[in-house]
Amino acid sequence: MEIMLKKFCKKYKLPEKSLFDLLSHMEEVSFSKGELIIRKGDRNSNFYLIKKGIWRAYYLADGTENSLWFVGSGETAFSSWTYVEGKPSQINIESVNDSIAYCISKVKLETLFSHSLEMANFGRKIFEREILSVDASTLAYGAPPTAKERYLTLMEENPELLQDVPLKYLASYLYITPQSLSRIRAGLRKKD
Repeated sequence: MEIMLKKFCKKYKLPEKSLFDLLSHMEEVSFSKGELIIRKGDRNSNFYLIKKGIWRAYYLADGTENSLWFVGSGETAFSSWTYVEGKPSQINIESVNDSIAYCISKVKLETLFSHSLEMANFGRKIFEREILSVDASTLAYGAPPTAKERYLTLMEENPELLQDVPLKYLASYLYITPQSLSRIRAGLRKKD
């Protein structure tokens, strides 16, 4: 729990007190490895805070799973289509390994925000950080950086992913084949 608290407060630049206030309104839920939390086409508007484990978002294109993002302890997850617009999710969100998360429905979360200016500002800051995260990903994984540079950034920013996420998921997230990722990893090992 301590690691999750520190990571959350650092990422979202928020005080622990506010996080504890939010957690007091959330329910703890568990998911098994490979379990779909949100399936494409579902209208799951829940907001999740990961306590333990890693989740990924992906979509299917020509029968191939393409990973969009990963979140771990201290990070949030939700389907933006359903949460923001009430539309069916365009992505799948699954638990990469056994995980525990805190969950709150959009209705309960918005009620909480409407009754407390402090909680409303807390929520605004969380969503602002998520917007920055999407923009940073777009830039980081756009055309200029090489696959090796993208992998090195991933190693630096999210080293836990390299231990717990299957190579094929990481490769699709980096827009390369698993074979290319294996070559990059082998080349980096030779340098050490």
